[in-house]
Amino acid sequence: MSRQRKSGPPPARYHENILQAIGWTPLVRLNKLVGPKDATVLVKCEFMNPGGSIKDRMALHIIEKAEREGRLAPGGTIVENTSGNTGMGVALAAAVKGYRCIFTMPDKMSKEKVDSLKALGAEVVVTPTNVPADSPESYYETAKRIARETPNSFYLNQYHNPENIDAHYRSTGPEIWEQIGEAIDVFVAGLGTGGTMSGVGRFLKEKKPSIRNVGVDPDGSVYYDWFKHRKLPVPHVYKVEGIGEDMLCKALDFSVLDDVARVNDKQCFTAARRLAREEGIFAGGSSGGAVHVACELARELGAGKQIVAVLPDSGSRYISKFFADEWMKDNGFLDPVDLDGAVRDLLVGKRKLVTAAKGEKVATVVADMKVHGISQMPVVDGDGAAVGMIHEVDLLHGLLDGRVKAHDPIDALVAPLQGVVTPDTPLARLAEIFSEDNVAVVRDGQRPVAILTKIDYIDFLGQRLR
Repeated sequence: MSRQRKSGPPPARYHENILQAIGWTPLVRLNKLVGPKDATVLVKCEFMNPGGSIKDRMALHIIEKAEREGRLAPGGTIVENTSGNTGMGVALAAAVKGYRCIFTMPDKMSKEKVDSLKALGAEVVVTPTNVPADSPESYYETAKRIARETPNSFYLNQYHNPENIDAHYRSTGPEIWEQIGEAIDVFVAGLGTGGTMSGVGRFLKEKKPSIRNVGVDPDGSVYYDWFKHRKLPVPHVYKVEGIGEDMLCKALDFSVLDDVARVNDKQCFTAARRLAREEGIFAGGSSGGAVHVACELARELGAGKQIVAVLPDSGSRYISKFFADEWMKDNGFLDPVDLDGAVRDLLVGKRKLVTAAKGEKVATVVADMKVHGISQMPVVDGDGAAVGMIHEVDLLHGLLDGRVKAHDPIDALVAPLQGVVTPDTPLARLAEIFSEDNVAVVRDGQRPVAILTKIDYIDFLGQRLR
């Protein structure tokens, strides 16, 4: 007997306004930027907040607390110094709640960020980047002056506001704990104002004291040297946006940090580009910095550990910058040779890959290497999946020291796979691999399809130059 559908509309499932959509962003596992022997890396996709960044959380939290305390009155003006993301979060809240916004931004920030703020009705004052924090021209001091001169204004003060920390202690931290719980071993986040690391890091430490909190700081910022040596270096300009500072911020609680890792612009931008092309995750340069550090830690810790890294904002704000090859070349982050393309471009004309089977005899493998004139072979299991590599030097040493004989299986001499890429891996990645490994192993799914050497890459680049 069929069941009759009740008449009438389904129950309403919607938010009362866009601000209620802030939070509960997903955790996503990285699959191609980490190897099978590495720790698991999960990324918290904060660019999926309605304003496109993690700053939505903090902006709404501070604004609503200021409203409750009477420091922000109806019809008021919110003033803030921002690299763009906080501005978006504030502008969203201001649009819903009816406030005016004035933002100051350094001139190194992308045009997309400035235009996005203006699209939401905000006023933007652009200031010089390369001036000290206490200069009257800096975006901090300019914002303070505007706040002093504007009646009925509220200065958000994200860099030194303890509510910045509290926002993440109350939202981001509990979310991560609910999503992964006790399984988390390391938390990685970029250090900008410091609110994310301080709030989330504090919450996670209370839940599991053994968790390592690792901050990410760009070369040119002051945090790394302060954490390591308690010295304030002379800051210098860097191009990655949203992380690093030229002063110490009161929103950064150094006591929750276990370590600070330094990154440079190229590492941030290269990792962000790989994140987009290999994982389909379109995130910004500060996200690239966090992923670069998380992947290094994953190799260091090995399988069985879990790392969570925060991706603060979207790549859509950097289309004209590091996602543009010309901008990367002009700023010295790509070689002069055109590196557009992927590993599959090098596979054209490559001869069929010779592999060894798990359990195959040493004598058979040695004979195959001699016939084909090769010095290493991927080792595959019965399903054709790559399980390691066999190198002639390991065969030699194994035979010389008596660990194996000609009729023994090669299994004891099989080395882990290193330098693994896919056909879709950007060509720029090969230079990094060849600086660490002798060859790159191309794997399509779990099956090895080719081995690339330095001479393969040199020959390819030579053809392009010609």
